[in-house]
Order: sequence, then C-alpha cells, then structure tokens
Amino acid sequence: MRDVRDALMVARNSDGKLVRRPLSPHLQVHRWPISMALSICHRISGVALGVGTLLLTWWLAAAATSSEGFAHAQAFIGSPFGLLLLFGWSLALIFHFFSGLRHLWMDSGRGFEPGAYDRSGWAVIGATVALTVLVWAIGLLGS
Repeated sequence: MRDVRDALMVARNSDGKLVRRPLSPHLQVHRWPISMALSICHRISGVALGVGTLLLTWWLAAAATSSEGFAHAQAFIGSPFGLLLLFGWSLALIFHFFSGLRHLWMDSGRGFEPGAYDRSGWAVIGATVALTVLVWAIGLLGS
C-alpha cells in the first residue's frame, strides 16, 4: 500500500523533472473563511428549518384536533427542551433569511471584493444575533 501512495505522490514539473507532490492540508490546519462557514451553516439551517417545521405543524394540527392534544403539544413546546428547539428554529429561520439575502445580493454580481465579501458575512451574523435576541426579548417580555 505504501508503494502505491508514494508512486501517486510523484509528478513532473514544467521542466520535466520528477518532484514530490505536496500533501493536501487538513481542514484543522487552516482557518475557515467566513464565506465557507456561512455556506455550510446556510445548508444546515435549511435542514433545521425542515425538521423544526414538523414541530410547528404538530402544534397546529393538535390545535385543530382537540383541546387535550393541543394542551399536550403546548406543554411540550413550553418545556425547557421545547423552548430550546423553538429558539434553534427561530435562529435558523433568521439566519437562513439573512444568508439568503446575501446570496441574492451576490447573485447580482456585487459583493465579491475581498473587503465587501467578509463584511457582508459578518453582517449576516450580526443581523442574525440582533434580530433573534430582539424577537425573543419581545416574545418573552411581552407575555
């Protein structure tokens, strides 16, 4: 096995001389660019929205069927674990919204300059945190 791997590491440069190819760096070695992290999180938040929507669908269906079913669903969603799930769902929804707006902005051909690229990524994170805190503050203090 070692001989095969060593043979694959050999290549020729533009002068035709044999050289060893460099090993691929691992993800742990390099710092993730903000856009790479946001892209991965955008996909994860999309999946989280699908799963979290099942919870909200159960809550609505329980409200439409019986008062006992609704009381059971309401008790679960009002529990600490249910509130944590609801918080995660709202965070994913708000992040996915702002990240989607960033994607639309970049689809128009703007925002690819190095400074704008990073600033828009950090703006998505800042707007997500600010709006999530605001929504939960209004929701908890208003009740």
